[in-house]
Amino acid sequence: MLIRKLFKFENAHIVRDCSTRRCSENIHGHSYKIEVLLESNYLDDGQMVYDFGLTKLYIKELIDSFDHAITLWSADDEDYIEKMKEYSNRWVVLPVSPSAEQFSRVIYLLVERVLECTEMMNGEREVKLHSIIVHETETGYAQGFKEDAYSENMGKIMLEDISFSKQVQNEWSDIELWEKLLKKDIIQNPKNI
Repeated sequence: MLIRKLFKFENAHIVRDCSTRRCSENIHGHSYKIEVLLESNYLDDGQMVYDFGLTKLYIKELIDSFDHAITLWSADDEDYIEKMKEYSNRWVVLPVSPSAEQFSRVIYLLVERVLECTEMMNGEREVKLHSIIVHETETGYAQGFKEDAYSENMGKIMLEDISFSKQVQNEWSDIELWEKLLKKDIIQNPKNI
């Protein structure tokens, strides 16, 4: 069975080297819609694949890290990156350019790691991430699957190469969340939220 949870955020970026000059030469923003599709052949004790309420914790917090932030590409001009960090307290640096396609890959890896590290508390079994859909506009989206997230042909993404500003991290319910996910520490899914 497949289930879907929708998240939204506002974000600014530049997509260097794309065909559209407006996008490749100017900071601009989008109202993103992110669809997280989870799947399992089993239902938990509440007769659900995965309680939607559980997605409001770590999955939502990581996706919300991009809200009202600027997303930067680590390979961009160093002066530009430093100035953006200087004038914005909410930023995320990625090892790939922040296109919709790359956002789908990055968010796939983030959500997958949360699921890998989560101690299931209500009989959830074999819950897997099916795909991530990133709507950058009302008319266009990118859908990323596991093979896309790990494709070196699309640019290698290591979670260790992603960084979140202090303000972003301070807004998480667990300010050590990123360190725990990088170390693959167990995180608890509360039984009652």
